[in-house]
Amino acid sequence: MIFEPTSLPGLLVVRPEKHTDARGCFARLWCEGEFAAAGTPFRPQQISVSSNRAAGTLRGLHWQPPPHAETKLVRAISGAMFDVVVDLRPDSPTHAEWFGMQLDADTAAALLIPRGFAHGFITLTDGTELLYCIDTPFEPTAACGARFDDPAFGIVWPRPPAVIGPRDLAWPPFRSAPV
Repeated sequence: MIFEPTSLPGLLVVRPEKHTDARGCFARLWCEGEFAAAGTPFRPQQISVSSNRAAGTLRGLHWQPPPHAETKLVRAISGAMFDVVVDLRPDSPTHAEWFGMQLDADTAAALLIPRGFAHGFITLTDGTELLYCIDTPFEPTAACGARFDDPAFGIVWPRPPAVIGPRDLAWPPFRSAPV
């Protein structure tokens, strides 16, 4: 696997090394030893999938504060999405800055999102599915969020949302949320 730093310290792009032949390809998507060797020990405790029917489906921004904070490895397993991560760490030099990139099933690139970051995405194709490998089980009472258009972040989405859940529309302004 190839681990690439981003503009937000701690946030990594993880690219599989594909081995291709006449049958197709094979790629390792997670290996505890390779993550540890790259200086990012990560051990998933929960694996989830997000299935999204329509292009323009927006989910997020979501996070869990301590003691339920999560590290997530997120990748598209079908379709394509624009994935966004926001640095919520109060003492970080990149606090409230965001990073976005397209993740798609063809490249199989993933984002390793550390604790202290919010995550959201908008689908770019119909039938987009995301695979989440998470190191801490989801705790519904700890779920937090901010609106996708919160001016505290100034995220530039590649298209307007067509489908958003009521909960994601109802998040309070970020400045009042626990991190």
